[in-house]
Amino acid sequence: MIDRADAVERGRQAKTSAGGLRRAAGAVRAFLAESRLNLLGVVLVTLILLLAVFGPLVTPQNPDQINLLAILQGPSVHHWFGTDDVGRDIFSRVLAGGRISIEVAIVILSLSVTFGTILGILSGLAGGLVDELIMRVTDLFLAFPGFILAAAISATLGPSLQHTVLALAVVFWPWYTRLVRGQVLSLREREFVLASRVVGAGTLWIATRHLVRNVLPIVTVQVSLDVGYAILATSSLSFLGLGAQPPSAEWGAIITDGRSYIQTAWWWTAFPGLALALTVLGFNLLGDGLRDWIDPRVRGSLGGVQE
Repeated sequence: MIDRADAVERGRQAKTSAGGLRRAAGAVRAFLAESRLNLLGVVLVTLILLLAVFGPLVTPQNPDQINLLAILQGPSVHHWFGTDDVGRDIFSRVLAGGRISIEVAIVILSLSVTFGTILGILSGLAGGLVDELIMRVTDLFLAFPGFILAAAISATLGPSLQHTVLALAVVFWPWYTRLVRGQVLSLREREFVLASRVVGAGTLWIATRHLVRNVLPIVTVQVSLDVGYAILATSSLSFLGLGAQPPSAEWGAIITDGRSYIQTAWWWTAFPGLALALTVLGFNLLGDGLRDWIDPRVRGSLGGVQE
């Protein structure tokens, strides 16, 4: 009897998992079919992530290898994107820079989302003086233009990629605190939260079991939008000399190295700039599509595919 009950339970779990996979696949197909821009965003992001993961493993040359016999050569069969002033292969450096940009964006947003979400939940649940204190500190950071604040922090700490990551994390976290706090304020009066309080559930239990899972979708959408902004801001700080330093293959650093040769070696800045533009475009299209998709009004008009 026990074996039969176990088999029935395993069958039920398998059917549940299969049903979940079918619903997820249907949601993905509907998301892609809703707009060509959604499809374009998914294709670009998928390509970028694949190149970031596997690109440095298949680069034709070492991105830091100097070849004085191939200085400032234009695009060719041997050097698809040309070479720089010391003969380094631009194509290999662009691929290596893609991994750097994605890794930096992941670290920046991981720090920002973790810190901002914790403060947002704490602010929304605690209320009173705690909420007021957290919001005033958040407003203080939001009062400064984000990029100017990041540049000031990077310049104060000293030019390096690590300091750029820290500076941008400081710039991004207040937005997540405000976003999560707003969601928590609307959720804390919902029936399931009030019921948990009635049965004696603690604040930590409510936060981890109810609030985190309900704020996760809107945070995910914001993250998908902010990946492009984080990459662009990192490259911008590197371009100004406040981020990655030579001989790093970070896109902004490559562009700033090649700006003196823009008339005689256009490929040096053009291809890293194109890679940066396509990356930001891809994540922005994906984020915009997800934002519209998660919007209940838009989702309802699609016949409840995600239910």
